[in-house]
Amino acid sequence: MFLYRKSGRRPRIRPADRLLWCCIAKCWTGWRAALYFVQPRTVTTWQKRRFRDYWRALSRTSKPGRPQISRELREPIGRMWQANPTWGSPKIVAELAKLGIDIATSTVEKYRPKRAGPPSPTWRTFLDQHVQELVSIDFFIGPTAAFRVLFVFVVLAHDRRRIIHFNVTEHPTAQWTAQQIVEMFPFDAVRRYLIRDGGGI
Repeated sequence: MFLYRKSGRRPRIRPADRLLWCCIAKCWTGWRAALYFVQPRTVTTWQKRRFRDYWRALSRTSKPGRPQISRELREPIGRMWQANPTWGSPKIVAELAKLGIDIATSTVEKYRPKRAGPPSPTWRTFLDQHVQELVSIDFFIGPTAAFRVLFVFVVLAHDRRRIIHFNVTEHPTAQWTAQQIVEMFPFDAVRRYLIRDGGGI
């Protein structure tokens, strides 16, 4: 049994042929031995493609993108922003949830009223103005040939992008890390800003 021969004009394989072989592959364990010129991986590729197309068709909507919320809901979101300027998006989402309204944080941000005054300085502006006073600290892991895990503590100066301090330990305790920060600079060269991430190490 075969679908096409290598010699001569290759017949066109129709969707019905692919569906037939997908069903045969599901119900017959010895289907691979019956193929001469169509490789088994071709049939499995058809199966994967049908599975992908099936779920793509189910998830496809008539209108792309996130549906818009109603005007009755947009207005209270705007009023909450204006009445509570210190609130963030999560706080507004939580208050709306108390009223039984389930809405995403990004949607609340979308309908935030525009600021009337000048915008606040950006992070890029802060970096440009204080780059001489900025250092960053972080840990990274280094496995050894003896299957030990070492934690490398690194301090990076932003002005010249250079490493100004590093040390290695197997047990990065809070006391050890604090001591590294003390040893980073002489007393007359302490930087003003220290940047770190929220890692568990």
